[in-house]
Amino acid sequence: MKALLRLWPLLRPYRIWMLFGTLAAFLTLLANVMLMAASGWFLAAMATAGMASLSINYFTPAALIRGSAILRTAGRYGERLINHEATFRMIASLRVWFYSHLEPLAPARLQQYHSGDLLSRIRADIDALDNLYVRVLVPVIVAGISVLLFTVFLSVYAPILALAGLFFLLLAGVALPIWSRRRGQAPGQRITGDESALRTAVIDGVQGMAELTVYGMTEQQAQHIDHLSRRLIADQSRLSSDHGLTLAAVGLCAGLSLWVLLWLAIPMVREGQLMPPHLAMLALFTLASFESVASLPQAFQFLGRSLAAAHRLFEIVDAVPAVTEPVGLSPQPACFDIAFEQISFRYPNAARLAVSDISLHIPQGSRAAVIGATGSGKSTLFNLLLRFWAADAGTIRIGGHDIAAFHGEDLRRHIAVVSQHTHLFDASIRENLLIANPDASQSALEDACRVAQIHDVIAEFPEGYDTWVGETGVRLSGGQGRRIAVARALLKDAPILLLDEPTEGLDATTERDLMQALDRLMVGRTVLLITHRPAGLDWVDQVLVLDQGRELAHGDISVVPQATQSELLAVNPALDAG
Repeated sequence: MKALLRLWPLLRPYRIWMLFGTLAAFLTLLANVMLMAASGWFLAAMATAGMASLSINYFTPAALIRGSAILRTAGRYGERLINHEATFRMIASLRVWFYSHLEPLAPARLQQYHSGDLLSRIRADIDALDNLYVRVLVPVIVAGISVLLFTVFLSVYAPILALAGLFFLLLAGVALPIWSRRRGQAPGQRITGDESALRTAVIDGVQGMAELTVYGMTEQQAQHIDHLSRRLIADQSRLSSDHGLTLAAVGLCAGLSLWVLLWLAIPMVREGQLMPPHLAMLALFTLASFESVASLPQAFQFLGRSLAAAHRLFEIVDAVPAVTEPVGLSPQPACFDIAFEQISFRYPNAARLAVSDISLHIPQGSRAAVIGATGSGKSTLFNLLLRFWAADAGTIRIGGHDIAAFHGEDLRRHIAVVSQHTHLFDASIRENLLIANPDASQSALEDACRVAQIHDVIAEFPEGYDTWVGETGVRLSGGQGRRIAVARALLKDAPILLLDEPTEGLDATTERDLMQALDRLMVGRTVLLITHRPAGLDWVDQVLVLDQGRELAHGDISVVPQATQSELLAVNPALDAG
C-alpha cells in the first residue's frame, strides 16, 4: 500500500475532478435506490388505496420518481464524463512524471532494460493505474457513505432490519472483496509481468525477423510468444471466472438479505408496526442497495495488478542516475578546448577498466582522432564527455571548466554529435531536422542540407522536406541518414563536434561524399573523431591510439615524423579489422 500513498501526491492536482466524480457517482447510486424504493411504495400504496376506496396524493411521489429517474440518467452521464476526464488527465500527468524521471537515467541506467519493457511501463503500467481511481477509490468511498446512510434509513423503521441489511452488505462489500483480493493478487501480478514479456518478445521478433529467418529460429520465437500468450490468457481467464463468481455471490447476498428482511418485516406488518406499502418499499430498497457494493470485489481483484504496475514504475523512478547534477549554475566557457586529464572508468560489473589513465588535450578549433579496435574504450570517452557516465578518476574540462560543474543539458548544448547509429524519428525530414533547432527557417534547413550534400536528394523526393522517413529512417539509405545527421549538427551550430564512426558501414563512394560534408562541418569547431578505420585521419591534427582502454600511441601528426595513417595503424594491426 506504500506505492498507493506515494501516488497520492501525483493525483492531488486533480482532487477537484475526483471530488466531483465521486459526488456524481454517489448521486447516481442514491437516485437509483430512491427510484426503486419510491416506485415500490407508490405502486403498493396506490393498490392499497384502490382496494380501500381511499384518495391518495400521487403527484408528490410521481414527481419524486420522475426526478429520481432524471437524476439517475444525468448523474450516470455526468459520472462517466467527469471520471473519464479526470482519468485521462491523471494518466497524461503520470506519463509526463514518469518520462521526467526516465530522462536522467538515459542512457546509462536504462541499458539493463529492454525497449519493449520500458514501453510496457510507460503505457500499460500507467494505464493500469486508472483502476486506482475509477475502480477502487470511487467505489470504496461511495460504498462506505452509502452503506452508512442505508443502515441509518433502515434503522428508522426497525433496528433489527438495519442490522440484517448491514450484515449482508458487509458480507458482499468486505468479505467478498478480501477473498477476491487474495485470489487476484498473484495472477494480477503475473499479468503485468507477462504483458511486458509478451510485448518485448513480439518487438524482438519483428525487429529481428531477418536474423530469425536466416538461422531458422522463427518457429522457436513463435512458440515462445505462444507460451507467453497462453499463460497470459490463463491468468485472465481465472480473473474473469472469479469475477463471475463474485457477481453471483453479490446477487446471492442481495437475495438472502431480501429473504431475511421479509422474514422479519412480514410479522411487523401483521402486528401493525409496519405499513404494507413500506414493506414493498423496503424490499426494493434492499435489492437496490447492493448496487453500492457490487463493484467492490472486482475493484480489489484488480488491485494486485495495479500495485504490481506501481511497483514497476517506482523501480525506474527510484533508480539513481549515473551522473549527479550540480547544485549551482553551469559555467559559461569563453573557449571550447577539451582536456581529458588521467581519466579512468569501469562500467558496473565489468571485469576490467574501460579506459585507464587517459590524457588528451584538444585545443579550440583543432581536430583529434581516437582510434582502436572494438572494445578499446573509444566510445567510453564520448560517453564520459557527454556526461552519460561520470569518470571514476581524473577530470574532463571544457574551456578550463570541469564538466562536473555543468548541468547535463547545458553541457550538451555546446556539443553536436554525428554517430554511426543516427536515429531518425518516424516523422518527416523537416521534423527530424528541426530537432536541432526548432526555430530554423526553410532557407536555414536548405543551407544546412546543401553543406551536408543531401539537399539535391531531398529535392528529388515528391514531397521534398515533408517526405516521411519511416521508423528509424527505414525509407532512407544509410548514407542519406548520416548526411541528414550532418545537416542536423550544422543546424545546432555547436562549437564542439563529436564524430562517432560516421562512415561505418558505408560504401567507398558514400563514405567519400560524407567525409567531404564532414570536412565542411568541422571548420572552426573543436572536433573529436573516434574510428577504427583510416578514413579521415589525414584531416586531423593529432591521433590517440587505444588498446583495451590504455594509451598505445599518441602523437601530433604535424610533429611526429612519418606518423602516417598506415604507421599509426601498424602499432596495433588489429585496427585493420574494421
